[in-house]
Amino acid sequence: MSFKMNIPLLSVRNLRIGFTAGRRVLTAVDGVSLDVAAGETLVLLGESGCGKSVTALSLLRLLPAAGRVLGGEVRFEGSDLMALAEADMRTVRGGGMAMIFQEPATSLNPVLTVGRQIGEVLEKHPGLQGSVATGRAVELLKAVGIADPERRLSEYPFQLSGGMKQRVMVAMALAGDPRLLIADEPTTALDVTIQAQILDLLRRLQTERGMGMLLITHDLGVVARMAHRVGVMYAGEIVEEAPGEAFFGAPRHPYTQKLFAALPDMADRGAWLETIAGQVPPLTAMPTGCRFAGRCPFAWERCRDESPVWTDLGGGHRVRCHGVAEGRGHPAGKASGQAEPGSGLRQDDANTKNLLEVDSLCVHFPIRRGVLQRVVGHVKAVDGVSLELKRGGTLALVGESGCGKTTVGKAILQLIPSTGGQVRFDGKDLTGLSRKALRPLRRRLQMIFQDPFASLNPRMSVGEIITEGMDAVGAFGAIGALADSSDRVAAVAALLRQVGLDRQAAERYPHEFSGGQRQRIAIARALAVQPELVVCDEPTSALDVSVQAQILNLLKQLQDELGLAYLFITHNFAVVKYLAHEVAVMYLGRIVERGPVDAVLRSPKHPYTEALLSAVPSPRLEKNDTVIRLAGETPSPARPPSGCHFHPRCPRAVECCRVDYPEAFDVGEENAAHVVRCHLHASSGASL
Repeated sequence: MSFKMNIPLLSVRNLRIGFTAGRRVLTAVDGVSLDVAAGETLVLLGESGCGKSVTALSLLRLLPAAGRVLGGEVRFEGSDLMALAEADMRTVRGGGMAMIFQEPATSLNPVLTVGRQIGEVLEKHPGLQGSVATGRAVELLKAVGIADPERRLSEYPFQLSGGMKQRVMVAMALAGDPRLLIADEPTTALDVTIQAQILDLLRRLQTERGMGMLLITHDLGVVARMAHRVGVMYAGEIVEEAPGEAFFGAPRHPYTQKLFAALPDMADRGAWLETIAGQVPPLTAMPTGCRFAGRCPFAWERCRDESPVWTDLGGGHRVRCHGVAEGRGHPAGKASGQAEPGSGLRQDDANTKNLLEVDSLCVHFPIRRGVLQRVVGHVKAVDGVSLELKRGGTLALVGESGCGKTTVGKAILQLIPSTGGQVRFDGKDLTGLSRKALRPLRRRLQMIFQDPFASLNPRMSVGEIITEGMDAVGAFGAIGALADSSDRVAAVAALLRQVGLDRQAAERYPHEFSGGQRQRIAIARALAVQPELVVCDEPTSALDVSVQAQILNLLKQLQDELGLAYLFITHNFAVVKYLAHEVAVMYLGRIVERGPVDAVLRSPKHPYTEALLSAVPSPRLEKNDTVIRLAGETPSPARPPSGCHFHPRCPRAVECCRVDYPEAFDVGEENAAHVVRCHLHASSGASL
């Protein structure tokens, strides 16, 4: 697709943004230049801390109080936005340029209804009020795929799912008919089905309206699906810019190549993922030469002393790299000196005993109403889940948000009570045990929570966080907290070293670390009591691909060294392909398909699994024209549909699907059990 770039919709030249810190001004964005044409999508790609969101906020002049525009020019439709009065900027915001913020839960006003928040935009820009504005708000919610929009207008953000809140954000952004849409990580941490719907929606609306789009992301799959042009950002600078096909066909900057190499893939099973050493340099210690030199395996003296200029590679592809300018090759691949991990496939031994056995697990939450709080129904969050996990194995539990994955993990660890079924750990039934009876088992079962920052006590140092659990389960022996302080320090240092952190980290607090480092601390805390089973709840959700690779390598290494078993809760199928041995797919509180990861992901048997896999955006620029778009939304677990719970959304549903819940059928080959609950396999599979 070609675009008229003579007069771009948005033109940014040498933009410099800084933040005040005491008497200093630290530069966060340094000399960024970019153009966006009408009908074009420019994607800004890079790790957290590279300046992507700051760049986007500066375009709308929405920088926080400490932010400063240090120089440069921002022109929108020919007007210099930096010279406009604030009153004029209010007309540009929402009307000319609109923004979808990264976190809709904190961007939507919790005390205003959806209709009121959309109505504010309609009143400010198109000038609509009353019934006309209400009708337009309904049209917008329909356009973004929200069912029953009239009812949703009167609801508050807390009554909406994450995907629905994101759709409301899109509707608000579109309410002013903007010519340029800025989308800051619009699909971060969303399920693959919701992500596909949001991306399809943005592409369709862009085509219909001829909007320009500046899309900010760290997901290479999203880049492949959406980008006409790509700009790679690192430490406040754009280091590579190219059309989409050239970018994916031949990335040239070492940083870009490292991002691609860090992607998990089925072919990488049993091998280390490529990682990027170190971190994005802090604003207080920005290098004078190439800003990537400290992490680049190809850097030499010139890279550390001299900042590279642009090298034009032709066809709109350019890169800032001394190695490219001098014709030096940057072969992508495994870095030298990286040892291969062990196979980690202990669970493939047919004689290995199950460590965990879950049989018909149910977790039903009562619905209470009235003055007397009578029980009028139940939310069936988990409704008859059965699974097994062997020592040293990884079972991935996948499905959309709200299907009950996290509830299963917490119920297995007895963090929430179950209402039915059994959980046997190493042959011992955990259900119904008292807190006192469970205490000796706690050290053998641990959990890594999805949000490490929320799960770490901000008032405790890292050393205190780690030793707290050790004290609680008596890991220091009978004298517990009175154990020799040198032993405690040595134990904490060994754990930190095991997860790739230095011993000085023990004296620091959680807010002083990056997201990836905090996740390592959470892993160290779980390992401190020497567990045998670890429930990993979305441990790589919303992490950059480089940090994700570090965490996955760490988990694989620990499994190989310690024989850990993982119940890995995720919606990231790339992670499932790389790390898991078996996979179970959940829908509305029940497992609808489970089996070896190769069999399930290469040849899914349940229509829901097929839909999930078809929605995964490929980071290899493979155009997927067979995305299965599911109708409607996941039903409420308080009112599950009759028959097969998936039938209202299933494109292949037949009459019996609406009446009877399907039995479990084994469709596996040879000795590999591949179980699916679907009437379509009643004739081809063996009933269990």
